[in-house]
Amino acid sequence: MIVTLIVICEVGFWVLLAAGLAARYLWRKPRLGLALLLGEPLLEVVLLVVTAIDLKNGADPSWKHGLAAVYIGYTVGHGHRTVRWLDGHAAHRLGGGPPPEGPPKYGMARARHEGRVWLGSLVAASVATGLLLLAAWYVGDSGDTGSLTGWIAVAWRAAGIHGLIALSYALFPKKAPKPKASAVPARDPQDVPDLLVRGPGQDEEQVR
Repeated sequence: MIVTLIVICEVGFWVLLAAGLAARYLWRKPRLGLALLLGEPLLEVVLLVVTAIDLKNGADPSWKHGLAAVYIGYTVGHGHRTVRWLDGHAAHRLGGGPPPEGPPKYGMARARHEGRVWLGSLVAASVATGLLLLAAWYVGDSGDTGSLTGWIAVAWRAAGIHGLIALSYALFPKKAPKPKASAVPARDPQDVPDLLVRGPGQDEEQVR
């Protein structure tokens, strides 16, 4: 049941996202689009509540119960970036706006970008941890909460690995490729014959 709900919430996330963007840029109803986009977090709340109730009622704990909280944490930490990226492309394709700018590719600008993405992973791990502890408190002694608290280490391990990857961009920044040199060497204007400067058929007074 929990796995089915996770799948439903994932599908519902993309359905609401597509409907919200369509309402904003195709139907020209920004308020309706915003309402649809704000409905996405409700899916995650329903998922967490059902997970906790399932354990409260004596369900055998398993990996799927903790996965629900981690999924919610990821949505909080990185969902807004996904929505913003798709919103920029929808505004360009459907609303006639300018093409969205991609992330920087080189140097410390790329390192700062990766650092900001990593902060999203920290938020995801923190939210997942809070939800897992809250669910464990709700279940209390009436059920085994090991399947919940065990996911806390998983969430922070993932955030730590992501942090090392982001740090590598700062320690070893990717360099931009050097511009290709011109095959024809540049020449000073005074070294160019007058005929080439004026062109055939032009006299000296026309050039002046």
